Amino acid sequence: MDANPGDRKTHPSDADVTAFLDAVPDSRRRADALDALDLIREVTGAEPRMWGPTMVGFGRQPYRTADGKEHEWFAVGLSPRKAALTLYGLTFYDSNTDLLDRLGPHTTGKGCVYVKKFEALDREVLTDLVRRAWETNHQPD
Repeated sequence: MDANPGDRKTHPSDADVTAFLDAVPDSRRRADALDALDLIREVTGAEPRMWGPTMVGFGRQPYRTADGKEHEWFAVGLSPRKAALTLYGLTFYDSNTDLLDRLGPHTTGKGCVYVKKFEALDREVLTDLVRRAWETNHQPD
């Protein structure tokens, strides 16, 4: 897997997750990211790790790109983007629509859920969504 990790931009690092999140300039986005971090840590039992300069990931999973190369990625994660808190790994190929329908205000992308107000989400549904994504995505060492 990843014979040449230098050919991709995002890879795990030993950067400090707490320092990264504490430095998020928007106070609401920072608080949302810290709340999401706590929830994901509680559900997965895993410790977060920085992936690239702006993504926080939990666990690992292999994925294959269209060119047939296999890479490593995190199983679930987050990033406090300017426009929204991005939650990674929670929906792929239209999965988890039953939970997404009950989650609260959000939009989706390929594998991502975008959230403007974390407190507006149904926490129980989000917990179930993270648990399901972790069980599906995470490949233990």
